[in-house]
Amino acid sequence: MLSRFSTRREFINYGRLSFLFLLYSCSNNSNKVKIALQKSFYPNSFKDTIPKWWTQEKINFGSTKSSVNRNVLLNSDYTLINDGWISSINFRDFEEINENLFLEMLDKRSTGFLNSFNKNQRSKLFPVGVVPYTIIIKNNKELIDSARTSWDFLLSKKLTKKIIFPQSPRIVISIANRINSSNALEKLKSQAMLFDDKNMLNWLINSEACVAIVPYSLCSKYLKIDPRLFIVFPKQGVPLMWHFVLSRSNQNNSMLINWIKSLENKSIVDKLVKQGWYLPFKNNYMQSMYKNFISTDLSAPSQECWENSWSFPILTNQQKTNLEKSWYGSLTP
Repeated sequence: MLSRFSTRREFINYGRLSFLFLLYSCSNNSNKVKIALQKSFYPNSFKDTIPKWWTQEKINFGSTKSSVNRNVLLNSDYTLINDGWISSINFRDFEEINENLFLEMLDKRSTGFLNSFNKNQRSKLFPVGVVPYTIIIKNNKELIDSARTSWDFLLSKKLTKKIIFPQSPRIVISIANRINSSNALEKLKSQAMLFDDKNMLNWLINSEACVAIVPYSLCSKYLKIDPRLFIVFPKQGVPLMWHFVLSRSNQNNSMLINWIKSLENKSIVDKLVKQGWYLPFKNNYMQSMYKNFISTDLSAPSQECWENSWSFPILTNQQKTNLEKSWYGSLTP
């Protein structure tokens, strides 16, 4: 080994440099930014926007009480979560995000939804995406026109036991409330083939099911590979799924802010929208994504659909009780 160095001094200096490099590597690794997310919720176009030097930590919000998921949550600088899992986290685990960022970037739709949360929650949630649910119809083209008009088409006799609904009673009830029929929830549940959130599109493709109601961001790849599938957004509006980022970082949130602002890049906006992900920001280019689709374009929500769509704030205990009574009070399939 010594033969590689002409003097003892060079050998000692080499050792010092190696030690310093090791210290730097350890320090750099310990300071690496970690962001926790349930990866199946996010299209590739969104995950690709996360800085490459951040570590994406996998988390399952359905099991936040498990030690593994709890450790991921508490050891990550930032967390991505959708509104369906907000009630599963403890807001005391997170820090406030710069309020000026809210005022500077967010549009009326997102600030309006944030106002449904209490002040403590609102100060720690920053919306980075809104995803409309959509109706996917398999083969039955004759259903498209009625589906575009309203949700009433779901009660068609030919769809009995052939609809795949989200596993969320709240979403199903909200759709039933927009159907012009007495006992709509009871009738809607009788139409269900199954209720599923994870494999709804696989079920639709590989079974006798004719219709599935799914988040838009999860279905773009299936629409490209299966010509039997058609996408529809009713003029009555659709349920909206919101995605938020929260911060646990003790460091300056400038890194988070820089990432959020980078999402406004036009090429990024275009890629996100193609995969069903809309940024709730008030810049003109992003807002044009909600307005410029002609009425005959079935591949994206019309402006009328957006205006009639609805979101889901956190439920109070009384609202949860009422929801359960409504769900279990109707006949189950």
